[in-house]
Amino acid sequence: MPWLSILMGVPVLGALAVAAVPKGNDRLAKQLTLAVSLVVLALTLAMAFQFDPAGPRDQFAEVYRWIPAFGVHYAVGVDGIALVLIALAVVLVPIVVLASWHDADRPDARRSVKTYFSLILVLEAMMIGVFAATDVFLFYVFFEAMLIPMYFMIGSYGGAQRSYAAVKFLLYSLFGGLLMLVAVIALYSMAGKNTFLFPELIGVIKDPTAQKWLFLGFFIAFAVKAPLWPFHTWLPDAAAQAPAGAAVLLVGVLDKVGTYGMLRFCLELFPDAAKFFTPLVITLSVIGIVYGAIVAIGQTDMKRLIAYTSISHFGFITMGVFAMTADAGAGATLYMVNHGFSTGALFLLAGFLIHRRGSHHISDYGGVQKVAPVLAGTFLVAGLSSLSLPGLSTFVSEFLVLIGTFERYAVPSIIALSGMVLAAVYILWMYQRMMTGPTAESVKALPDLNVREKIVIAPLVALLIGFGFFPKPLLDVINPAVKQTLTSVNVTPFAPAVPATAEKKGAGQ
Repeated sequence: MPWLSILMGVPVLGALAVAAVPKGNDRLAKQLTLAVSLVVLALTLAMAFQFDPAGPRDQFAEVYRWIPAFGVHYAVGVDGIALVLIALAVVLVPIVVLASWHDADRPDARRSVKTYFSLILVLEAMMIGVFAATDVFLFYVFFEAMLIPMYFMIGSYGGAQRSYAAVKFLLYSLFGGLLMLVAVIALYSMAGKNTFLFPELIGVIKDPTAQKWLFLGFFIAFAVKAPLWPFHTWLPDAAAQAPAGAAVLLVGVLDKVGTYGMLRFCLELFPDAAKFFTPLVITLSVIGIVYGAIVAIGQTDMKRLIAYTSISHFGFITMGVFAMTADAGAGATLYMVNHGFSTGALFLLAGFLIHRRGSHHISDYGGVQKVAPVLAGTFLVAGLSSLSLPGLSTFVSEFLVLIGTFERYAVPSIIALSGMVLAAVYILWMYQRMMTGPTAESVKALPDLNVREKIVIAPLVALLIGFGFFPKPLLDVINPAVKQTLTSVNVTPFAPAVPATAEKKGAGQ
């Protein structure tokens, strides 16, 4: 069964059906979008249960000629890394749909309700495609095309500065994409194999100088997308102005395309260049960890604060990717998933607060836990997951990144520990100002979460706690793929080595 084509096709057909809903029947458009997203989730789970972690690398593979003259294929397939990121996307989409039930109903929205929900489904198809693509040109197409629905979601349904934020997001992304396009064309030309198929391009570029220039073309595009310091400045504006649901998909999934691209393309296509630039990338990652955390502390807008925490978290992810150890690589991949759940919950809860109070400013709240205890309690759980409290899923991933990085880069990993300390400051201080103390006059009538909102948040809280205590199902899928990636980069995936005496004893047995 062509699982991946079906997973992309269903939301596209669903988007067309939603767009065809008669004008004024907004409820039907919402219900249809939710139903389609749940069908995609069910199909993804069915596919995931057939995935064999010990099997071949690209499972559920499909390869068809697309543009034969240039060796371009419609080629898709997944390994463990791509599978968990696709799962992250399809889990978040129905949650976002339900959370965004009234986001497009605003009187200042520039487009219809059904257009907003159609865009969500189109974006879902593209998110699946970008993680599944095994043709470099096809990956680039998805990489650029998914900017379009997000641009319109921010620019048509966002806050007061939505036009500025949407254009800034688009321009930064297009700049990175242009560099990547140049690198993709150069890779094709230098490879001389008349193909863009990723497996056939691994190890083809031997010249060190060529590797370095091609690496930079891909890496800068991914660093902008991630976003890695100092390419991050578009994110706080975009996340703050986007509707809460769009912010979840932007930071929770789209930004992961950057770190996924580093792990998949930068390391495997240009291994020598990746090793050459590793000290620089590790340095940028550590700066991003500390910078993002310090700037987050000074924020007065809750959505901008959450955005800056993500810049800090992406520093951990990129550090784990370029540490090139098994623990760090697995931790970085797991971090991509856990960050999506953690930050997704924070953005959605911030959205619920803003919808009730009409303000992004932290100072406009106070004593919320007295009038809305469920909202405050879930906000605390999501916040504690953001600071990587033991027992919540983000702790596992951050711990693996730090342990794995320490094996090769002890000093950067020690400095990065300060990010965990600063995370406690910005999360707990935000919670103290908003949720504790005397109840502000403006929030005395603030309602608690309703049934729909509880259904939205409950799965995220369950996943944060469940994978915090039992991450094995995810790591069993991720570890073999990370090992294979590191092997293709010609680094030892597992350390320390077996002592010679033990090796001889094992051989004798």
